[in-house]
Amino acid sequence: MINLLNNLWVLFAAALVFIMTISVGFLEIGELGTGVHRSLYKTILITGISFIVMALIGFNTAFAPTIYGVIGNPFYTQGSFLGFMTSPTAALSTEWWSTTTKYFGTGLLGITYFMFETASASVTLALVSVVILRKVKMSAFVIFSIVYFIIIYNLPAAWIWNPTGWLFILGMRDFAGGLVVHGAAGFAGIAILLRIKQEERKKKLRESPQEVYHINHGFLALAILLLMLGWLGFNPGNVLAFNYDTLIVVLTTFTAAFAGMISTLVTGYLVNRDTGGILQATNGILMGLIIITPLAGFVSPFSALILGILGGPLFIFAGQRFSKLKTISDPIGLLPEHLTGGLFGIIMIGFFTQHSYAVLSGNSVLPSGIFFGGGFAAMHTLGVETLGIVVVAATVFSLSYVTIFLISKAMHGILENYGKPESVSSSSIKIHSSDQVGYNK
Repeated sequence: MINLLNNLWVLFAAALVFIMTISVGFLEIGELGTGVHRSLYKTILITGISFIVMALIGFNTAFAPTIYGVIGNPFYTQGSFLGFMTSPTAALSTEWWSTTTKYFGTGLLGITYFMFETASASVTLALVSVVILRKVKMSAFVIFSIVYFIIIYNLPAAWIWNPTGWLFILGMRDFAGGLVVHGAAGFAGIAILLRIKQEERKKKLRESPQEVYHINHGFLALAILLLMLGWLGFNPGNVLAFNYDTLIVVLTTFTAAFAGMISTLVTGYLVNRDTGGILQATNGILMGLIIITPLAGFVSPFSALILGILGGPLFIFAGQRFSKLKTISDPIGLLPEHLTGGLFGIIMIGFFTQHSYAVLSGNSVLPSGIFFGGGFAAMHTLGVETLGIVVVAATVFSLSYVTIFLISKAMHGILENYGKPESVSSSSIKIHSSDQVGYNK
């Protein structure tokens, strides 16, 4: 049965999530200055391409009934929203199969579910795109994005978020995308960074040209404001209903976010004797949001507080390790934040989940974690989540690298010309300490 209130909420949540894609462009400008204005163009392109490709085929390959649990049926008629329809009731007015009482039981129209999941796919590629900045030809990235929305993003989504996916059936859960979004974006980013590194070596570059930080406080504040607003749809929207659990997810999400901010600022001071600034505070908020994303519907607000506190040391430590890799350029923190935080959050499902909260979010199969007496069942959950990480890492990295490699061969390289004033060696970067993120020390 179609539930009007749930449809209104999830459609509104989708609009909030779409904001996040453009907000990634504001984040890049906020950290690197207005010289990277093409970041906004890039994120607008991503939004439009995701909508068209997902409507034509991508939504089906991720969320239609799967073929042997591996990939959604691309010919599923109710998911072909841009196909020829004899009547609007053919697809636009029909309850989506996975939200019927047999599965999630939230009563969403297919078009509502499409809008929400397309918005999530869009922001995932926006995260991948932070590693290309001025380095990769926009035409090469556009081609990559089409493949991404047909198969690269869609396989993990089909396995983990589709109720007929093989990892879902095994018991793996990822509430709002710690692995499907943040972790998978990191693995795709690593594949692109590897290809960039290979082409830079052919140009006799021993180190990858690094970006200068030109902190634009206004854009940075706007970016984190819009990203927090988007996360109000991103996590609570994944309840796929407007109910009591939706409000709990709002609370766990923002508790982790602000605990992450405080923890990052404190850790930065203890480790680097740096009082921090808006960049450090922004990264702390993002780390808290990333970590809580896969657990938001499974944990109590107090657990969210603990997870957010753990985010500060994790971010500073991961950032320091990745900053030593001078052969790559990752100034916006895809690897120390999204990859590290997303995978950490996935693993924490096996430790912090409380069954009573999981039931509220429609995940009654999920047992309590190790810290809450889950015992052997919790260990099984931990094993399944770890298996999911390994399989998704191998799949997304391999598909992403093969795709970008073939694009590189077809276009005689994916790199833009170097020598632009905004790109300099890492040794020449100078930032006021109050504006410097901890891992760039």
